[in-house]
Amino acid sequence: MLRLEFDRGTILVHGDRDHVDALSLPGCAFDRRVALHRAPARHYREIITRLNDRGIPHQDDARSYGKLDLSFQSDRSPFPYQQEAVDAWWKAGGRGIVVLPTGAGKTFVALMCMARVQRGTLVVVPTIDLMQQWYGVISSQFDTEVGLIGGGYYDIEPVSVSTYDSAYLHMERFGHQFGLVVFDECHHLPGPSYLMTSDLSLAPYRLGLTATLEREDGAESLLREAIGDTVYRQEIRSLSGEYLSGYETIKISVRLSPEERTEYQEARNIYRAFLDSQRIALSGPGGWVRFLAATSRSEEGRRAFTAYRTQKAIAQGSQAKLRVLERLIRQHRRDRMLIFTSDNETVYRISRRFLVPAITHQTKVKERQDILAAFNAGRYPFLVTSRVLNEGVDVPEANVAVVLSGTGSVREHVQRLGRILRRVEGKHAVLYELVAEQTGEEYASSRRRQHSAYRKPPAQENATC
Repeated sequence: MLRLEFDRGTILVHGDRDHVDALSLPGCAFDRRVALHRAPARHYREIITRLNDRGIPHQDDARSYGKLDLSFQSDRSPFPYQQEAVDAWWKAGGRGIVVLPTGAGKTFVALMCMARVQRGTLVVVPTIDLMQQWYGVISSQFDTEVGLIGGGYYDIEPVSVSTYDSAYLHMERFGHQFGLVVFDECHHLPGPSYLMTSDLSLAPYRLGLTATLEREDGAESLLREAIGDTVYRQEIRSLSGEYLSGYETIKISVRLSPEERTEYQEARNIYRAFLDSQRIALSGPGGWVRFLAATSRSEEGRRAFTAYRTQKAIAQGSQAKLRVLERLIRQHRRDRMLIFTSDNETVYRISRRFLVPAITHQTKVKERQDILAAFNAGRYPFLVTSRVLNEGVDVPEANVAVVLSGTGSVREHVQRLGRILRRVEGKHAVLYELVAEQTGEEYASSRRRQHSAYRKPPAQENATC
């Protein structure tokens, strides 16, 4: 009789070598070190299915999870699209990716899947904040202990929440203890290290959650093997108004001052000349990495990198943008506004000038929690941040977003829009995008607006202050 064993993120198949060879079990290869066949743990389900289909007697010592009794502690009913998502996932064999906008209730979809599967579950998240958030939600919805793995915690329970970093470090030890693994913000998974998290888990049931599946490098294709196909998808536009707040996007073009224009053009000419001399296209594959490598090799390269940062800083934080921001703050003084920039220097500059609380990656966890609580309670009507609030933070009262600067990433822009779309009765959301005319920001803006959320005609306004 064959016997399956979990061994450091892999499945060992004990049995006669010729017999196992003849079965051609998925992912299996003979490991001469132990004289046994071995497969990445993610092939567990396929191996069991192959053995069962062929009626091959076997002893399964690989998995150590069992059935749970998870029942909701609240009588909350799902929205129709949430039920559709769970049904589609279950129909696909309990494997696949659900794509829903920020604020549309992806977490509740995961809870419904957990209740459907009734197996030990590991939820994997990108940040400590999200780990704590998931811990609170699961604890409130199910009468069960919830383990934490990450941020100084290593407490494994049948239902646990881990960061991607901790899952990568420890999955080879506990990858056999969970029948369902939920990858929240699963667009992070295709990273070189994180993808191993999927390989080291034998969970037969897998769920990926994201609002923005597509990656700049196209690596989302790797998710099919790690989690499964995209089984359900809804876009912002289809849920706006009924399940998400109605919204509008307003692009405000601003002009650099003559002094800023001169300094911008001089810096841009230096860095563009360097790109041409090195035959580097920043928009091409590996362009940014090649640029960084080239700038580190010579004094000319270092001048080019300084010039690149200078022209970018001028466009991102021009005086005209700050004047427009001041007007918007006055205009929306009774609203709840999030102000987004792409760098911490501009965050602190705005914080000092307008006496607005700031959150960056340097902000301590307790201070960040206090600021967000005060913002949600209305004690702080405005909040300025860089990229740390792009995902995984719940600010339901926010109804205005001002994007002073950012990358050309569609994901980043959609995530920022999503921060203000959580539905509250009577709420109408507005996203302002401030773009410096005749700069690289115009191209970045056009790239960001390729998402379907921006295909309805946006309101336009030109500011020349």
